[in-house]
This record gives sequence, C-alpha cells and structure tokens, in this order.
Amino acid sequence: RAELKGYPPGSNGRVIALFSLAAALYCRFMEGRKSDDLDEAIALLHDALELCPSGHHDRYSSLHWLALCLLGRYDSQGAVSDLEEAVTLRRAVLELCPPRHPDRAVSLYNLACDLGRRFQKHAWMYDLEEAIQLHCGSLELHPSRHPDRSSSLHNLALCLSNRYDSHGEVADLEEAVTLGRAALELHLPGHPDHAASLYNLACDFRRRFQKHARMYDLEEAIELHRAALELHPSGHPDQSSSLHSLALCLSNRYDSQGAVADLEEVVTLGHAVLELRPPGHPDHAASLYNLACNLRMRAQGKSRERGGGGRGLTQLKHMPCPLKQSGMSERAFLMPRVAVSCAVHPSPVHLHRGSITIYSRHANRDVALFNLAAALRNRFMKGGRSGDLDEAITLLRNVLELRPPGHRDRSSSLHELTLCLSKKYDSQGAVADLEEAVTLGRAALELRLPGHPDRSISLYNLACNLRMRFRKHARMYDLEEAIELHRAALELRPSGHRDRSSSLQWLALCLSNRYDSQGAVADLEEAVKLGHAALRLCLPGHPDRAVSLYNLACNLRTRFQKHARMYDLEEAIQLHHAALGLHPSGHRDRSSSLHWLALCLSDRYDSQGAVADLEEAVTLRRAALELRPPGHPHRAVSLYNLACNLRTRFQK
Repeated sequence: RAELKGYPPGSNGRVIALFSLAAALYCRFMEGRKSDDLDEAIALLHDALELCPSGHHDRYSSLHWLALCLLGRYDSQGAVSDLEEAVTLRRAVLELCPPRHPDRAVSLYNLACDLGRRFQKHAWMYDLEEAIQLHCGSLELHPSRHPDRSSSLHNLALCLSNRYDSHGEVADLEEAVTLGRAALELHLPGHPDHAASLYNLACDFRRRFQKHARMYDLEEAIELHRAALELHPSGHPDQSSSLHSLALCLSNRYDSQGAVADLEEVVTLGHAVLELRPPGHPDHAASLYNLACNLRMRAQGKSRERGGGGRGLTQLKHMPCPLKQSGMSERAFLMPRVAVSCAVHPSPVHLHRGSITIYSRHANRDVALFNLAAALRNRFMKGGRSGDLDEAITLLRNVLELRPPGHRDRSSSLHELTLCLSKKYDSQGAVADLEEAVTLGRAALELRLPGHPDRSISLYNLACNLRMRFRKHARMYDLEEAIELHRAALELRPSGHRDRSSSLQWLALCLSNRYDSQGAVADLEEAVKLGHAALRLCLPGHPDRAVSLYNLACNLRTRFQKHARMYDLEEAIQLHHAALGLHPSGHRDRSSSLHWLALCLSDRYDSQGAVADLEEAVTLRRAALELRPPGHPHRAVSLYNLACNLRTRFQK
C-alpha cells in the first residue's frame, strides 16, 4: 500500500505497484479467505488492465491475474458473471500466446479448465468440446517428462469422463481410464496429486464396471479408493469424499455378490461420512440419503414371502458418486439427495421423511417421496403397522402423478406401488387392492421391455400376484398366465443368478396348484424337480432354506398320495423335520410345519402301523392347536385333524 501511494495516477510505475498490491491481497485471501481482500485485488487489477492497453508488455500478466482472482471469487461466491469474465480474459490471454509462444501450453490449459467449470455450471456441450480440444492441444505441448504433463493427462481424463456421462460413448470412458493410468504413473507416492489421481481413476473404473459389469474393474476401484483414503487421514478436507466413494463401490459389490461384510462396511463408512458432513455442509444431503438407502437395504436383507421365494423387491439405485477434480471441488450430483437433521444413528424413515419438507417445491420431490414410501413399506414388513403401508401407498400415488407416462422412473413407481398394494391385500384381504396390483404390475411390465435390467422382477411379481388372484377366485387363466410369466422370469435368471432359487420355488408352487386343479402328473413331477433344484441353491444358512424344505416336502407327500411310493413319504418327513428345526418357538410358520409333519407321520402310520408315528402326530397336533387360538383362520383344521388322530389312537 505504501508503494502504491508513491505512484499516483499518471506515474510510470503505477501499473507495477497496483499489480504488486493485488498479488499480495490475493495471497492473503488464499490464507484467510476474507472476501474483502479478493474484491480489492480485483478492483486493483481492473485499474491495472486499463493502464495496459493492447500491445503493452504487461497486458498478459494483468489479464492472467485478473482471471485468476475472478475465478477465486466465483468459487467462493458463485457469481456467474465472474466466471464469464474470466473466460473472456483467458481467451484474450490465449490470443497473446500464438503457437511457439513459451506460455501457450499454460494458456491452453487454463482456458480449458475454465470452460470445464462453465460446463459444470450450465451443461453446455460446446464448452466441454472446446475444453477437450484445448486440453489435447496443451497435452501435445507437454511431452513425456514435461513437469506439467501429468496435470494435462489428469484434467483431459476428467473432461472425457464428463462427456461419457453426457453422451455415453464408451470410447471416451476407455480413453479416460488410459489417461488416468498414465497420470497416476507420473503421480508416484509422495507426489502432492497422488491421492487425486487414485481417486479419479477409481471413479472411472467404477463407471466402467457400471457399463460392463466386469468385477475386476470394481475390485480395482475399491483398491484405489482404499489407497486414496489412506492419504486422506482424519482432518483431511477430502476424507469424507473418499469414504463416500468407497462406500458406493462396496455397495455395488454387495449388489453383485451379496457379501454381508461389504454392506456392513458400507453402513459404517456412511456413519463416518455423516459425522464429517454436519448440517450446513454442501454434501450433508448426499450423506443422509445414501446412509438411509443402505440402512434400508440392511434392514430388508432379501425379503421373502411366506410359502415361497422372494418377491424380487427393487429399490431406487444408489446415487452416483460426485468425482473430484485434482483434489479440489466435487462434481455436481447426478441425482438428488435429501437432508434432515437427526440422531447419530437415524432410521431410514426418519432420514427420508425430512426430505419431503426440503423438496416441497423441488424438481426432484418425486425421489424424496419414493424413498420415504419404500422405507415405510420396509418398516411395515418388520413391524406390521398398517399406518406405514397406507402412508406409503398415498406417497406413491403422489409420485405417479409426478412421473407421468414417458418419465424414466415411472416403471419403478408402478412397481413399488404394486408391492405395497399386494402387501395390503395380504394383511387386509381387500380384493380391490389385489386387482389394482395386477393392473399396475402389467403397466410396469409394459415399460420393462426385453433387455430391461428389471424385466425379470416385473415378470416375477406379476406372476406372484396372478397366482394370488387364482387362489382367491380359482380362475385357471390366472394360473396359466402366472406359469408362463414365471417361466419367462426363470429364463432371465440363469445358473448363478441370485434370484434363481426364488423363481424355481414359485414356478413349482404354481405347477403344484395346477396339479391340484387338473391332476396332470407331469405338473407334479416338474414341481418336485424344481423344488429339488431350489433346495440345492438354498444351502444351510440361506434365508429361504426353510421355505424350500417345506414346499418340497409338501410336493413329495402329494406324490406319495398319488403313487404310494414310501421313499417319497420318508423324504417328506425328513424335510419337514428339518424345516421345523428352522421354525423355532415364536416363528410365524411353526404351526404350519407342525401341521404338515403330523400329516406325514399319520400317513406313515396308516401305511406301516408304527405307534410311535401316531404318538408323535398327536403331540404335534396339540402343539399346532396351541398356536392357533380361537379366531385363527386354521383353528378348525387343527381341531379336526387332532380329533381324527385321537380317534385313531382310541381304535388302537
């Protein structure tokens, strides 16, 4: 300031004095982040630029530093006018650096970076295309071993990743990965940008995994993210981003392989991220949202229907991770997140409910409503509170209004509402709910044409609801269509697919129902065959093992009744005993296991006359009756069967 006073307006050294004070103020801003320093620096540089007309030897420096300060103010305050002026100034700088100018590479690079910023703000593709062209030009001027080559490689890779996100050209993603590897080779351990290169290359590998589903890409992404996290210890400004992105990769691996350890680590990382992103943090919403989704996934596990396999529950996919640019700022979110203040270990419902207020007039309100509805349905599955299910249905009807025909997420909304209505029918028995579930299931299937990743789920769930309607009305065309749909779903779930056992079980149930109605032995034989195949996939510890044991045992008893082959009955008894062991006291299906095991033992007594079978049957009947008090829908059956066994024992 003292120097500037010595050079009043009109004096020869005033430009240098203005420039020196502006540079000092900018440096002080970078340390203390006081906006007044930056505002004053910009004003001084504007004055200096006026004193450096075209042809002045200091014009290049004035343009460069003024652009730098304007970008600093844009980053801290977000005024688009600052970004626009910076781009204009960078173009002027480039004009002063023709080919072979020693600063041309730097000018190309800086203008490219500013255009990349403007693309992130406005999503104008021409900015991104020009940025890529300029970065390519800069890279040509940064040959092997040039100290700035790694930066050119790194930022060109980021631009190509952005273009892949916009256009989906695999060639861009492949080149981004190649450039990212090259940048990492130049950013060896100890290099200040080593962590940024690890992080960004990991994000591109995750992108490529999402495109091609090649596990080695995801494994490498996880390895790189872990390495980046080691370089972002407690207190590092980028630790939360590393935790967040590693959690996304582990969540993808859980989706693919089902290892519970991955899901547990995802939840742990999510809690850690949330602690680092308190209310007011720009990514607080993302952290709350992703933690809510993962808690809901952990709570759901792999939900199952009574008497059969899972209903193929589907969730809104996790949000893509915002990538980091050279260790600086995060990319804009590709999908919305929701925010709400809550306890350290919030429930998914609490997390999602806060989003309704936050997104009351937001373009992404449908996402907030959808996820709250899904969390409420999950809570109903655990607690059985009808209010949760009713609220979920109301929310999903609102979501459908926000996702009219043609909306990319309409099929997910139809599917989720179908699940809720089906659950409501299961608990309350209103046929109107089942009819609407079938109608909506058809609509969802029409939107999930062959090749759609969720087509098998829609086929499966519509088939389950049609079977349910058959059981209500005994209309054979419902059962025939259910069998056709289950066969189609099974074709989309080949050996190794995690939902294959569910398709096998439910197709077996439908065929068993058709045998009961029409008596075609071929249906019963296929049902037994499918049941054995399902049981082989449901090894000890599998959540559906008890169901597989139970259903196969029932079909084997049915076959015994047809052919009177004792080995079928022996196997049925063995399987029912195993199922009963998995239905301990308090289990909702214990009474059914007791009932059917007693039936099989009664059959064996009738065939072989072993009193021990009759005694055990009476004991099991009494136990089943205790679990079916007055008002239970199956109490009459238990009373009747126990009475029959007691009469048989009296006769003995």
